[in-house]
This record gives sequence, structure tokens and C-alpha cells, in this order.
Amino acid sequence: MGQLELQIACPHKVDNVKPISEVAGTRIDQAFIGSCTNGRLEDLEAARSILKGRHIHPDVRLLVVPASRDVYMEALDAGIIQDLMTAGATVSNPSCGACFGGHIGLLAPGEVGLTTSNRNFRGRQGSPEAEVYLSSPAVAAASAVTGAITDPRGLR
Repeated sequence: MGQLELQIACPHKVDNVKPISEVAGTRIDQAFIGSCTNGRLEDLEAARSILKGRHIHPDVRLLVVPASRDVYMEALDAGIIQDLMTAGATVSNPSCGACFGGHIGLLAPGEVGLTTSNRNFRGRQGSPEAEVYLSSPAVAAASAVTGAITDPRGLR
């Protein structure tokens, strides 16, 4: 992470991008790390590096979905899954469920989600009255800890 400020895609378009400083402090209800986008082993390791020894905010749901069965098994063998769950994450089997608003991770009206997936269109992850921001796994993990969009470089 060099000099360029981290970027966040704001609701409801992937090209509605702003520096993290403009949205930092926005309360979130849910953070989602994974699926086919940002669910690789290195993404889960990035989340673990922030979450290990911490616990997610009591008002936040943190969902983690590895990209594939192979990634899930590697993360399990490396102790990553245990560390994420110890921090309070719910880890699910590899699927598209949380990304497209399927069987897990549905946002209710008025809720705010921060996701590492690749789409944030209105209604994408549940209610059309919810807001979805796109971020990196590190930002999602740090935000799950604080309960608001957070630059992980400032997390102490």
C-alpha cells in the first residue's frame, strides 16, 4: 500500500469510486469477503492478518466465502478459517450465494453492506433499499472490526 489512497466503489454503481477518506466512518451492518472475486487464499490471508487477535464489531455480520473447495481446504489446513471464525466471522461453503443475494448474506431495507465482490447494483445483495459498497478484503476486515468503513492502515 503505497501513496495512492485506497478507493471504495459507492452505491449503486461499480464506477462510483471515491477515496476511502470520503466514506470513512460510514456505518456498516455486514461485511462480505470472498466468492469468486477476492476469495483466493491470499485474500483470506489479508483478512486474517487484520482480524487475528481481534473480534468483529457486535453490530456487524462478517461473512467469508472461499472461492473454491481447494481454497477452502488450503485455508482450513493453514488455520485461516479457525482464525476468521474466532474473530466472529461466519464461514460458508464456496458459492455465489452472498454475492448475488441468494441463500446467505441478504441485506434488509436500510442496511449497509461492504463487499469484496464485483457488483454493487441496487438489490444485488438483497433489498433494493440497501446500500452496497465495494472494497478490498483488508478494508472489509478492518471495517468489520470497527463497525464502519475503515482504512486498515489506521487500525490500531
